[in-house]
Amino acid sequence: MTEPLIVRANIPAPVEEVRRALTDPGALRIWLAEHVEVELPERFAFWGRTTPEGDAPHQRLLHADERTLRFAWLLDGEETTSELTLAPDETDERRTVVTVSQTHFDFQDVITGKSIRGVLQTYWCQVLTILGEHLEGREPTPMQDFTSPEMRVEVSIDASPEAVFESITSSEAVTKWFGYPVGIEPFVGGRYAMGGFENNPDPAKVLELEPGRKLTVDWGEAGVGTWELEGSAGKTRLTLVQSGFDQSNPPYAAWGGFLSGLAELRRFHEVSDWRPILQA
Repeated sequence: MTEPLIVRANIPAPVEEVRRALTDPGALRIWLAEHVEVELPERFAFWGRTTPEGDAPHQRLLHADERTLRFAWLLDGEETTSELTLAPDETDERRTVVTVSQTHFDFQDVITGKSIRGVLQTYWCQVLTILGEHLEGREPTPMQDFTSPEMRVEVSIDASPEAVFESITSSEAVTKWFGYPVGIEPFVGGRYAMGGFENNPDPAKVLELEPGRKLTVDWGEAGVGTWELEGSAGKTRLTLVQSGFDQSNPPYAAWGGFLSGLAELRRFHEVSDWRPILQA
């Protein structure tokens, strides 16, 4: 039996506000899912395009109190258990630590795409980051569409193209906002190593690099990722496109990671007292 997946986030709001966002249908439709039905303590269900296997509600509420929300979630024929717990940040009562515990996650499913459960880690990273954005009063970044075989998203960042480009091509900067070691050789043919150069024997490769305008990375079987930047009035329109993957088995797990990272990249440039939402 595998250990439960644990994802932690430091949300910029006190416990009471976070708890409301976890149980209020209007808020849940902003940061969690297209469709929700909440009638505590009897029902907590969500579904839609941005939910794995979201053709219908597949959740069964197990427990709900002021600090805990636990539900069974049927995914790929297995009943998994998801639990969200809230605790005040020990150093700042205006912030809340949200911990997600998720059963039935196997990292091999991330690599093979054999089960939709392989998306659960990046799924929770994405929705928790969007929860943080929502409670900061910011417009949430786009969410993963699990019904689409395409990924193309656009966001506006309140920073110049030069500044944004530096933050997506510098190993130090990407490691900081992405929350995971990343080694980048910023030239065509250079390595792009998730985990860092020392820990990645098979890194991705930089295919295109136009300062202030474009970065393209070949991820191998996961396809090709292109970051296109266009400046206007001191801001940057950033377009992220993924292509060249197996259309019959889109790499949704990797896409969720890109999208949670995109949200943090925007916060990195726009939040004056920035600190990452996801915790190691």
